[in-house]
Amino acid sequence: MSLSDLVLPVFAPDGPLARVRPDLRSRPGQAAMALAVAQAINARESLVVEAGTGIGKTFAYLVPALLSGERVLISTATKTLQDQLLTRDLPLLQQALALPLRVAALKGRANYLCLYRLEQARRDGEGHDEAVAHDLACVERWAQSTRSGDLAEVPGLDEYSAAWRQVTSTVDNCLGSGCPRLRQCHVYRARHDAQAADVLIINHHLFFADLGAQGAGAAQLLPDTGVVVFDEAHRLAETAAQFLGTHVSTSQLLQLGQDVVAAGARHARGAADWQGLLQHLRQCAHALRLAVAPGEDADAAGSRIAWTGVTPEALDPSAWDGALEGVVAALRAVLAALDGVAQHAPDLAHLHSRTVALLERVLHFCSDAEAGTVRWVESAGALRMVETPLDVAGALRTL
Repeated sequence: MSLSDLVLPVFAPDGPLARVRPDLRSRPGQAAMALAVAQAINARESLVVEAGTGIGKTFAYLVPALLSGERVLISTATKTLQDQLLTRDLPLLQQALALPLRVAALKGRANYLCLYRLEQARRDGEGHDEAVAHDLACVERWAQSTRSGDLAEVPGLDEYSAAWRQVTSTVDNCLGSGCPRLRQCHVYRARHDAQAADVLIINHHLFFADLGAQGAGAAQLLPDTGVVVFDEAHRLAETAAQFLGTHVSTSQLLQLGQDVVAAGARHARGAADWQGLLQHLRQCAHALRLAVAPGEDADAAGSRIAWTGVTPEALDPSAWDGALEGVVAALRAVLAALDGVAQHAPDLAHLHSRTVALLERVLHFCSDAEAGTVRWVESAGALRMVETPLDVAGALRTL
């Protein structure tokens, strides 16, 4: 029996879907889409589907994918849809189709509790305001029992809370194999579960982050799969451009400075003026914003400025170049301070590598944009310098 023969009865008025959800109605468009997906899977072909609202596209791609017997990777544009698939749609279909599949969701590392950074936040607790202290206490209580480490499980915790940033890691500040809490790491546990899953749900950002990491020589994060589904595929090109390009933000500069102060105080107190280095970075980041919005409230500016030459359009070249040179000097000062202490602790060694990488990206923006790219500056929130490829197709084929 072909996959198409297995799929069509599922959507029949008296089929397995109707038995578990009597309110569902048979829709010709849904069955036609499911049949097209089944044929594409059988033929190992790509398929693009544009389905109108109400067609039932989620079940239309899930049913043939689950019945194919292949390992399935589903990539969405948002974490909200990830959660919907994991907690609502897939459990319903597993019940209807009687399929004992292992299902896992994998998010970016910034969604998972970092036990090492939680310890640091606890140690630095005297400087927290009341709201942050309350959120950290909630995270600590929850951390005693969670297996997943997904901070979305913490009742009442807003992802924009300052506490969230303090207890999660990023690609920049994760210590990797040098972390003393590696054995208990929730990110590594989530990745282990992902490798064993029959159905893995991720988002577009994570998909391209994995491709980008492989392009840089890092280990593959996502498992090999027989069926890959991109839901909300109209967002793919935008997401791909982010990961295939280069960007630097003033928030990255400030976060680096704050992490340097914290690590310096813990492991190399008195070896350098750590607080002075942070203050220097703050001044240079502010000068960069003022070069974009002189005489205005830089934090209120929200424009995107084209950047076709060495200097962004309509900006004072001397002010912009001077501000960029100031950032370079501030980063070199941080690097000089870390040179003598990097061997004292994994935190300091990682900060040294992170500063080198950030300095290289800033220097990249001190010269003309590469051919085939578009560059701009935006100042909504943190100031960001961005360069992305005009066409992502060639890069994606190479990856």
